[in-house]
Amino acid sequence: MRKAVTALAAAGALVALAACGGNSDNSSGDSGSSTEKVTLKFQSLAFQKTTVAATKKIVADWNAANPNTQVEYVQGSWDSVHDQLVTQFQGGTAPDIIHDESADITGFINQGYLADLSPYLSQETKDAVPQGVWDTVSSDGKVYAAPTLLQSYVVFANSAALKTAGITATGDSLSWDDLAADAKKLTAGGKHGLGWGLKSPTATVLNLGMNFDAQFFEGTGKDATAKIGDPELEVPKRIHAMAYDDKSIDPTSLTQSSSDVLPGFYAGKYAMVVGGNFAAQQILEEAPKGFQWEVLPPLKGNGIKQAANPQTLSVPAEGKHIEQSAKFIDYFMKAENLATVGQGDWLIPTTPAARDAILNSTGGKNGWEQTLASGNDLTKAPFQSVENYPKWKDQIATPALQEYLANKTDLATLGKKLSDGWGQVNQ
Repeated sequence: MRKAVTALAAAGALVALAACGGNSDNSSGDSGSSTEKVTLKFQSLAFQKTTVAATKKIVADWNAANPNTQVEYVQGSWDSVHDQLVTQFQGGTAPDIIHDESADITGFINQGYLADLSPYLSQETKDAVPQGVWDTVSSDGKVYAAPTLLQSYVVFANSAALKTAGITATGDSLSWDDLAADAKKLTAGGKHGLGWGLKSPTATVLNLGMNFDAQFFEGTGKDATAKIGDPELEVPKRIHAMAYDDKSIDPTSLTQSSSDVLPGFYAGKYAMVVGGNFAAQQILEEAPKGFQWEVLPPLKGNGIKQAANPQTLSVPAEGKHIEQSAKFIDYFMKAENLATVGQGDWLIPTTPAARDAILNSTGGKNGWEQTLASGNDLTKAPFQSVENYPKWKDQIATPALQEYLANKTDLATLGKKLSDGWGQVNQ
């Protein structure tokens, strides 16, 4: 789940730290199991100012309570994390605590690079996260990461534009048909009903494809096979139709990033935009004074399912301080900590206790009620069990989808490229 994704999806109680194999409550976070002084490198991918500050405070609070186990904050980047980790694992230089996302760590798990955290994470942490979310970071009964935050894709709307057009979005969901109809109604006077930053379209298409029961893959690991049929092509087909048949999506926006389309949203160029729910933080910071916006109910096809692709914290299998690293992860998973980073990144915490903390803190305003509700139907997607998914995404799916969304190829060609391309990269 980059910026994410990040994810995702998404029962809980405040997590108390416990020494490995023991039952004592040590809420200060002190490991208490060794007098050995160690320094753990924590590579964080937090990028928004609010989340970087929240993450650094968690590290500082831990360090104050744990003089023998200090954590060093190291800034990483979502843009380069996969390649960086490949190099670090091969060179034996991976950080003690790794921030990533579940879809990216599957290959690392299969290659034996990540430690099984099952013996080290406290029972409180295990009980706090729903099993469906644990499934995204587990394999053969072992847990290889702690899932922290989830992203969903939502529709942001200019409230004044909706009111002028007589559109009221209420209820538990917004059908794709209604989205298309509303976008068409809002397209007038040189302005488009919808702007959609799809410069990097794969994650969006695969996540929202679950609205239509899309799978894209069958099987797991390197044995997975591509499955590209009508359900898998439904989302790109609908986006293409809105852009080139209805002309309700600005086609230029399809070549831009999700952040790039926001200035046009503020300026009234688009009445609605679709993006990861984390974009709400940017809207709050950048939108002109008086700009009124809202988050619409979750998109619905056959259902409102989206992929639970959570951000994750994991530990290298060859790490020298696995137990101490797991104790810091336990501390990070405390409800108040997840709530702080979730609110800073405008992402959905994986524990209901942390979500409740955000709801209480925000009162559900500025779209938080709808955003948190969108996490209720996040579930593991087939692509999260596919080892070479990152390679297929970057080398095959992204350029193929970009070409189709630029109206340079047809739907059948897109499907063939997605299917045949899997055979090219999964070798």
